[in-house]
Amino acid sequence: MEEILLTQDGYERLQEELGVLINVKRREIAKKIKAAREFGDISENSEYDDAKNEQAFIEGRIKEIENMLRNARIVKDDEITGKTVSLGTTVKLCEKESGEVFSYTIVGSAESDPLNFKISNESPIGKAIIGHKKGDIVKVKVPSGLMEFEILSIEKSKKE
Repeated sequence: MEEILLTQDGYERLQEELGVLINVKRREIAKKIKAAREFGDISENSEYDDAKNEQAFIEGRIKEIENMLRNARIVKDDEITGKTVSLGTTVKLCEKESGEVFSYTIVGSAESDPLNFKISNESPIGKAIIGHKKGDIVKVKVPSGLMEFEILSIEKSKKE
């Protein structure tokens, strides 16, 4: 598995999620499975099937997070200057055609949360703007064509 870039905040969130899955969710599922078994014949027991499916999902997520953490490289604070776009920076962009302004925090792919304006360094916009400076015009290939953005500002992201 390749190296996974994470901010310190993202690393800590994954560790926290892993702790909850292992110490809380596993126990909850074990109780659900035990209770469902007490209903009798498990071959036609939807509660048992649901609990086993939930258990499989949780175990899969645990393995996924463990692999991410094992292969993680945390971007150090001194690597983030705020002079160029990098992981751990918040970037204000102006879409040239519409004049619309967007503000995105650049994070590793494991931390991506577009609904909260956290985009991955591997996303089309993230890839295009990494390494650029304030004032640069960046072209981004999107499914509908080519978009141009001007980088209005770059700053180190604030810890949440």
